[in-house]
Amino acid sequence: MRIGIVCYPTFGGSGVVATELGMALAEKGHIIHFITYDRPVRLRDHPNVFYHEVRVSDYPLFDYQPYELVLTSKLVDVAKFAGLDVLHVHYAIPHASAAWMAQKILAAQGMRLPFVTTLHGTDITLVGRDPSFEPVITFSMERSNAVTAVSESLKRDTYTHFPLKREVQVIPNFVCVDQYQHKPSDELRARYAPNGERLVVHVSNFRPVKRVQDVVGMFLELRKKVPARLLMIGDGPERQRIETLCRQTDSCHAIQFLGKMTRPEEVMASCDLFALTSETESFGLAALEAMACGVPVVSTDGGGLPEVNIHGVSGLLSPIGDIAAMALNAATILGDEVTYQRYRAGALEQARRFDLEKILPIYERLYESVVATEKV
Repeated sequence: MRIGIVCYPTFGGSGVVATELGMALAEKGHIIHFITYDRPVRLRDHPNVFYHEVRVSDYPLFDYQPYELVLTSKLVDVAKFAGLDVLHVHYAIPHASAAWMAQKILAAQGMRLPFVTTLHGTDITLVGRDPSFEPVITFSMERSNAVTAVSESLKRDTYTHFPLKREVQVIPNFVCVDQYQHKPSDELRARYAPNGERLVVHVSNFRPVKRVQDVVGMFLELRKKVPARLLMIGDGPERQRIETLCRQTDSCHAIQFLGKMTRPEEVMASCDLFALTSETESFGLAALEAMACGVPVVSTDGGGLPEVNIHGVSGLLSPIGDIAAMALNAATILGDEVTYQRYRAGALEQARRFDLEKILPIYERLYESVVATEKV
C-alpha cells in the first residue's frame, strides 16, 4: 500500500508517533511518503521511505504565510505522482482541512484519496478549543474517512469540546519494546550519579502545561529522603525560568539540563525513575518510553495518564500540583530494592501492552477499510 503521512516534524509526541509508525509500515513493505515542512527528527533512511518538503514562499502580500494552502498543493502533487492509496494526517490543525481540500481537488480530476485523521491532544484540548478554529476542525473531522484518538480520555474530550456526530476510534500510541535498552549503562550511571545516587529523569517540551516547576519541587522534597540527582531532557519556553528556579536552590548541583535529544530513551534506560507532572496529557508517550526501558513512573493523574501508568503496577499517580504526594510516591518506589524491582518489572510489562506488534495491525486494517469504503 502507498501511504502518505503528514505530521509536525518536531520532538513532540505526535511527530514521533507518526514517524515511527511510518518506519514500521515501511519495514512491512508499504511505500511511505512523509509530507511536511522539515525532515522529521526521528526519520531514518529506508528504501521504502520518501520525504517531500512543503516550502512556503516569502511573498510580501502575506503577514502570515499560507502553509495550509501550500500543504494542500503538495498533497495533490504527491498523491498524483506517487499514486497514494491513503493519506494519514497527524494532528488536526491544519492537516485535516488540507487533506480534505486535497481530496476534493483530486476528486474533481477523477482520483480517490481517502484520509485518516489522528488526534493527539492539544489540537483538541488546547488549540482546538479556540472558537476561531472550532468550525474548521469539526468540519474536517466529520469529513475524514476515519478519525482516531490516542486515548479514551482524548476521545471523551473530543466529544466534549466539539459537536461531533461521527465515531472516533481509539488507537493508542506505541513503542517497540525490544528496541529499548532494559538495563542501565555503567558509564552513564558513573557520569550522572558519581556517588551512586538515584537518578530521576524528566522529558518534555517545557511548555506551561507540563508544570516543569513541579518536577523540581518534587525532586527537592525527594532529596530530603533519598540521595538523588535529576536529569532534565528537552527544551522550550519554560526552560530558562526553570533553570533560574534551580539556581536559587542549594540543590542546583544535583540538577542537570541536557537539552533536546533525538533518542532520550538512551539516557532514560540508565535512570531509576521518570517524573511527569503535567496538568494534562492526552496519552503520555514519554512515560511509555521510560516504561519500555523498565523505568517506573511517578506522574499526575490528568488526561490519559491513568491509562498508561497503572497505579501500583508501573508506577504511582498523584493529584495535579501535589508535589508532596509525588515526592512520597517517588520515595516509596525507590525506598527498598525489592519494591523497586517490582515496579521495574511492572513498568516493562505494562509497556508490552502497547508494543508496536499489537498496534500496527490495527492501523493496517483501518487503512484497508477506508480504501475499500472511501466516500467521494
